[in-house]
Amino acid sequence: MTEIRGIIPPIITPMNEDETVNEKELANQVERLIQAGVHGIFAFGTNGEGYALDETEKEQVLSTVIRTAAGRVPVYAGTGCITTKETIRMSRMAERVGADMLSIITPSFAAASQEELYCHYKAVAEAVHLPIVLYNIPARTGNALAPSTVARLAEIDNIAGAKDSSENFDNMLQYIEKTRGKNFNILSGNDSLILWNLMAGGTGGIAGCANVFPENMVDIYEKFISGDLEGARKAQDAIRPFRNTFQYGNPNTVVKTAVALLGYPVGRCRSPFNQLPQKGIDAIRGVLEECRKEGMR
Repeated sequence: MTEIRGIIPPIITPMNEDETVNEKELANQVERLIQAGVHGIFAFGTNGEGYALDETEKEQVLSTVIRTAAGRVPVYAGTGCITTKETIRMSRMAERVGADMLSIITPSFAAASQEELYCHYKAVAEAVHLPIVLYNIPARTGNALAPSTVARLAEIDNIAGAKDSSENFDNMLQYIEKTRGKNFNILSGNDSLILWNLMAGGTGGIAGCANVFPENMVDIYEKFISGDLEGARKAQDAIRPFRNTFQYGNPNTVVKTAVALLGYPVGRCRSPFNQLPQKGIDAIRGVLEECRKEGMR
């Protein structure tokens, strides 16, 4: 089974002016991230605008990422949908195309009980052979995976980990505590908590900020693993000024705007989720300039 560890960027999906996928720049971003030392690439996650891509576009994005990565790092595919049937179809597509791992977000809009969530993930796991990372982000989906449910799902062979984006550190701690001793990995979905995840026994993070500062984000993990806790803490603290710019709009839009301001032709997020006030753009530009002076890459 592919190791679930390190810094895995939920890669942005570059788009042309007409909002079609810019495959050439997507391949360039994959190469850029791999050269920076990332430990995996996550296609069409939240930062990759998976919520705004249709099924054909998702296959296009995934195929481009897999082809460019060429086995150098594992490729994760975000295949979660609202229904179990739809999630199975998307997961089988990702398996057929050649993904190494599935990241499956909880169903959204309709409220789901913990038993319904358990049955949903169990059915998907039985329908595919790839390892699955559960994805908990209740602020976006309206459905939270309870620690007790994660513990039950961890007993299923190919459910191999969970990403927690609940913004609740105790929730992530309980994921770690309730699955300790099992072959199960907990990733932080909050970039500010990656070091604390590692210190608590987690294995890394799916880090949106790695689209902007891939080398710095990799340093959090690599320095921690090498025993340089102070270096890891410095790399973790360094992203705070950039994360403070999230106040100006959707974090996905902030991240993609920052990558564009670095000089990459990634385009805008798909409408309507693509607007930032000018003061926000100016703030991002200012933070990027300060970070460059500090040597952040």
